[in-house]
Parts: sequence; C-alpha cells; structure tokens
Amino acid sequence: MSIPARSRRQAMEWGLVLASQEIEAIIDKAEQGWELLVPEGDYGRAQEALAQYRAENRNWHWRQPLPEAGLVFHWGSLGWAAAIVAAYYWSAVRFPGVQSAGIMDSEKVADGQWWRLLTAVTLHANGPHLMANATTGFVLMGLAMARYGPGVALLATFLAGVAGNAADMLVYAQPHQSLGASGMVMGALGAITVQSFSFWRQYRPGGRFLRRAAAAGVLILVLLGFSPDSDVVAHVGGFIAGAMLGCALGWVRPARLHGGALNAGALVALAALLLAAWRLALNSP
Repeated sequence: MSIPARSRRQAMEWGLVLASQEIEAIIDKAEQGWELLVPEGDYGRAQEALAQYRAENRNWHWRQPLPEAGLVFHWGSLGWAAAIVAAYYWSAVRFPGVQSAGIMDSEKVADGQWWRLLTAVTLHANGPHLMANATTGFVLMGLAMARYGPGVALLATFLAGVAGNAADMLVYAQPHQSLGASGMVMGALGAITVQSFSFWRQYRPGGRFLRRAAAAGVLILVLLGFSPDSDVVAHVGGFIAGAMLGCALGWVRPARLHGGALNAGALVALAALLLAAWRLALNSP
C-alpha cells in the first residue's frame, strides 16, 4: 500500500516515524512523486501513526527544510545564540567579576564547587571566543533542535558541554581553568552525527553507510575543534557525550521528542539547573 509524500525529506521523516512504531516501510520515488510503501496489514496503523505525528507537530513553523540539503533546521537556535551573547554582556561587560565566580577551576571543583562545571558553559573569555561559538553553534544547534526537539536538544547539548568540562578535570593536570560553550556546540555536532543511526534498526543499511556518517562527524570535529589554541579535551568530551545522548534519544518516537510538554519540561529543567548553579556560584566564598 502506498502513502504519498510531498518531498523526499517528508518521506524520510515519515519513514522514521513508522520505524519507531515497528512498521516496515520502503521509501520510493514513483512517477507521481515520493511515497512510502507499507504492508497492507499495517496500512491502517501507519496512517494513524502519521496522523498523530502531524497533529503533534501542527503549526510548528520554526522547523524549516534547507533547500537542496535534505536537512531540517530549527530557527530557535537564534534564541540560543542571543542567550549566550546576553550572558557574555552580563558576565564580561556589565559585571566583570562574575566570570571568576563561574569559570571552571579544577582545584575548586575538586574542593566541592561542582557547579562550576555548569556555569562555565555560559561564559566566554572575549568577543572573538563568543562569536566563534555563536556562529558555529547557531548552525549546529539549529540542526540538533530540528531533529530532537528544541528543549530536548538544548538540555542534552548543555549536559554534553558539562561532560566536556568534566573531561578536562580528568585529563588535564591541576590546576586547570576553562570556560565557553564550545563543548555544548560539539555536543550538538555529536548528536547530529548519530541521528541517522536510528534508521539502521529498521532499514539495516550497510556498515559502510554508518561508518561514513561517523567519519563525517569526526572530520567536522577535527576541523572545528582541534585548533592549537582550543580546549581539545572539552571538545572531544562534549562530542562523545552528545553522540551518546543522541543515540539514547534515537530510541524515542519523533512525535514525542517534538511534543510541546516534553520540550517545555526540558527547558524548565535547563533553566532550573542554570539558576541553581549560578546561585551557588554567586553565594560561595
């Protein structure tokens, strides 16, 4: 039985939805356009799954396809970029003393100030450092938010950035200081790198396809995160953590990942983490 789709992107997206429901589907391009072919016995269930997915994502105009790229971008990443610019103004321009309270300092973290692993993600050393993360992150965060949901992606990549700071603690000799959202940005890259792995459970593409996807992500990591003056350990740690979280999120139905309640809850959890961490940072001796 055939289910017509408007484009290849929509066919791929719907194929992932059906795969999450364990419905076999073959993506095909017929004379009249793209379509999904499903067994007759699963046709009704497939239509119900797609109807639910469309209902849960109705009026979600922040997600837009990128022409000729076969990708979807979420313009909510503009909000993320604006947020880190505002944090820089607050911490480096308006109240410069705040930075010393939130920077990741391995000795102080070892003494119990764990919140520095979180607050350091929101800080930047200078304008060029900020702009590098804001521009690169705008693209990578937009792709991650489109795949995993805006709130879910922000929370997951923030945790990846925290993991990158924790990697610094384990690898670098004390004392060591670091700050910046680059671990979070590399976490978004890691999550994007593994997004196609969820197709493997349903369509079982060859191992070469998966290796190519992984190699592409690692190559971008090297190009963006291995400059001599960058924190390579935090970048690699964030990338690995983001990939692990992306693999875990790949088991969740796309319709649920983009549900309003789940993403709102993730944003509230992220805000609560940041507020709690900064409250401790500003009140600690």
